[in-house]
Parts: sequence; structure tokens; C-alpha cells
Amino acid sequence: MRRWPRPPGSWALALLLALGLLSLEAGAHRAPDPGFREGYFEQLLDHFNFERFGNKTFRQRFLVSDKFWKRGEGPLFFYTGNEGDVWSFANNSGFILELAERQAALVVFAEHRYYGKSLPFGEQSTRRGYTELLTVEQALADFARLLGALRRDLGAQDAPAIAFGGSYGGMLSAYMRMKYPHLVAGALAASAPVVSVAGFGDSHQFFRDVSADFEGQSPKCAQAVRDAFRQIKDLFLQGAFEVVSQEFGTCQMLTGRKDLAQLFGFARNAFTLLAMMDYPYPTDFMGPLPANPVRVGCDRLLSESQRIKGLRALAGLVYNSSGTEPCYDIYLQYQACADPTGCGSGPDARAWDYQACTEINLTFSSNNVTDIFPDLPFTEALRQQYCLDTWGVWPRRDWLQTSFGGADLRAASNIIFSNGDLDPWAGGGIRSNLSASVLAITIHGGAHHLDLRASHPEDPTSVQKARKLEATVINEWVVAARREQWLRQAHGAEAEGRSPS
Repeated sequence: MRRWPRPPGSWALALLLALGLLSLEAGAHRAPDPGFREGYFEQLLDHFNFERFGNKTFRQRFLVSDKFWKRGEGPLFFYTGNEGDVWSFANNSGFILELAERQAALVVFAEHRYYGKSLPFGEQSTRRGYTELLTVEQALADFARLLGALRRDLGAQDAPAIAFGGSYGGMLSAYMRMKYPHLVAGALAASAPVVSVAGFGDSHQFFRDVSADFEGQSPKCAQAVRDAFRQIKDLFLQGAFEVVSQEFGTCQMLTGRKDLAQLFGFARNAFTLLAMMDYPYPTDFMGPLPANPVRVGCDRLLSESQRIKGLRALAGLVYNSSGTEPCYDIYLQYQACADPTGCGSGPDARAWDYQACTEINLTFSSNNVTDIFPDLPFTEALRQQYCLDTWGVWPRRDWLQTSFGGADLRAASNIIFSNGDLDPWAGGGIRSNLSASVLAITIHGGAHHLDLRASHPEDPTSVQKARKLEATVINEWVVAARREQWLRQAHGAEAEGRSPS
């Protein structure tokens, strides 16, 4: 029998006064320390069904800082959490804290249901049969309800809220503004692939753009990658499995087509992460990486006289950053899933796999024609079969378009879509202004949501300019929201025959 948390008083907040410290990244500039307090909110399990779960709740984690806040003046900055532990995003979004310090904002980072410690059904939350409440819509409703509760309990009812997010979190911040415009005055959606995940665009775009990063770094490097993959395939066709296993350094002996596909997916995933995390300084966001990891990876590859060994060295940036692993366990270190760009491992990876099987469309393929990788198709038919076998669900490819508009965001307002031109996710996002208030910013030389990271001496000029523009627009949204509040109060007071406060 399932055990449910006992529902406490309405809108109860359990604030845990444990200070959280921002992690230090090697060589990174420190953002202002916000002194986050970690709290838990009794969140409804199901916002849209009154019968099956009734008013049963789970504990949703959030972080809050009022260190910079000027009550009655400053806005509320609300980060819409992604597919992972909320601390990971708080520790890698220093721009929000810098802006909060300048604009005297209250800061909240909300954790997404089914990730981190916000588990509706405890440790079994990401097992098959317990994932039915993991949807974009439920997560947005969580954020809306949490935002309302925090405003009330912290005395911030009149503070204009601005949503922030990066990648999937950026999608959610944009959706938050679209779905709950009465709660959120604007949104910064960094590296948010709202077009591709809604099922639009070219299925070969993602790996074509990953390839372009390496081609742009060095055409010789890109050709070496092609050569390495071709040599592996040729050796497999000759039955020389032991040679591949030894030169690439796999822990297990490779023997057949299944192992070849797994090896190719394992290696391709390393390129994906290096392209996404191609920052000009060392980071540890998705594992420890050096500055300019695409360049470092190419240098490693080309430093080896044998191409397969060079590919092994490049992959080691991702899979053997410590340099202590004697071999690659390609099935343990990389797990194929419904997201061909990689799910990771553990409970968070299972949750993301489920989302990629329901609402989030990620049918990206490599073809060795428009990209440098082996031919690894991931069609809608393959996705459907995988999702049926793994989760017992059938993807709804058109649902995000129906629910949020996909690429047609003409009715939206007050959203900034920022993308770096080194980021392979940028091709699935909004790349040009859609209206006077739905804006697109391109960051030349920028990787995955670089603008959300703390300022750093190695930042390109483009991201410095982008942050200044974002700060200006966000301040304008806040000022406009304050003006609208005053006008509403004035009209109400006039109707009642009294002076506005």
C-alpha cells in the first residue's frame, strides 16, 4: 500500500534555516553569496484531478534569499527548476544573484517535482507506475502555487516576479509567463529549445551543430573524428572486436552490433557535452571540465597518432576527468534513453527519460553526412517503441504545440530568449524578435546559457552586452508592473472615494 504524507495546514511552509554555500568552480569568479535558506513546501500531488489523490501533498524543496531585498521596492526573482538538484542550478546561475544585488530583489530557486529531493512518492518516484504526475503542466502549477505562498508568507504580495531559467528551465520560465501572466511580469529564457521540443525543425540539426563547433575549432579535428569512427566500424565489419576494445579502452570485450551502437552513442555523447559546456574558463556544472573544452578535446585527439586512441583521449575529458579510470564501462557510464543528447544516470535521469517519452520531443539523429558522427537514427517510430517498452506510455508529439504554441508565440509578451551560437540547443530555440516584447538575443562565442552564469574575467564581450540588455529590459518590466499596480490601486481608491496609498 502506498503511504502518503499527512496534509498539514493550508499553504504550510517549512523553512529550514540551514545556510547553503555556493560551490566554488576552479578559476571562476564568485557571485555574491546570497545566504540561501533551504525550505520545503507542502505541495499538492495533483493540481488537476480532485478525486484520485484529493488534497494529498509532497514536500517540494526550494531555496530563498532575502539578503539583497528591499521590501516594498525590489522585485522577486523566481528560478523555474530543471531536471536536477536545485542546488546545481543555484550554484551555476550567478548572474541572477548579481542582478538581485543591483535591483534589490528577493530570490527564489524552486526545485522541479520528481528531481533532487522533491519526490512525490519517495525513492520509488521514478519507477514505472509512479510517474504519472510528472508533466510540464504539473510543474508549472507547483511553481505558481509556491510563488503565491512565498509572496504571502514573506510579505512580498506587491513584488513583481520575474521568472528565470536555463535550458529546460528556460522553457519553463517562458511557459510560466505565458500560462500565469498575472503572477509573472516577465521571463528570461536562456538556451530554451521551445521550437525543437515542440516537434518542429530538422531532426539532424542538433548533431549538425555539435559538429560545427568542432569543425569551427579545427577542420583537421573534425576529419579526425570521422576517421576514428570509420576505423571502428571497419574493424567491426572485419570481426576485429578485440582491437577496438583495446584501442578505445573498454572494460568489456565488444562483440556485436549492439555493442557497436552503444560505443558510438557513448562517444557521441562526449562531443555533445563538450559543445554544450564550451565555456572560456573551467567549470564543474555537468562534471569538471577545463576552459575551452572543445579546443582541449581536439588537441587530445590530434596528439595521438592512432585515431581510435585519439577518440579515447577526447572522451576521457568527460568520462575520465580524474585520469584514474583504467577503462570505460560504456554501458554503466552512458545509458541510451529517449533523449539521444543524453539523460545521465540515476533517478534524475529516469525522470527525464520519462518526460522525453511523453511531452518533450527529442528525436535527434546523426547521419554521418551533415555531421561527423556515425549513422545513429532516432525516429519517432523508434521513440514510440522504446517508450512503450520502457514506461508503457505513448508520446504525444503535438502536445507542447497545443499547450504552449511551439514556435508560434505571437500572443506572448515580456519574454527574452537568449542563445549562444556555440550551443547546439540554439538551433531549436527562438532566434529572432517575435514582437516588441518577445525578444531574441544571440551571444556570439557563447555556449549553453552562458549569460546565466556569474560574471567572469574571461567572458566574451558579447555576453557582457547581453547581460546589460537583459538587466535593462527586466528593470523596465519591473517598473511597468509597479506602475500598473499603482494605477489599479488608484482606480480602486477612486471608486471607493478615497486617496490611493
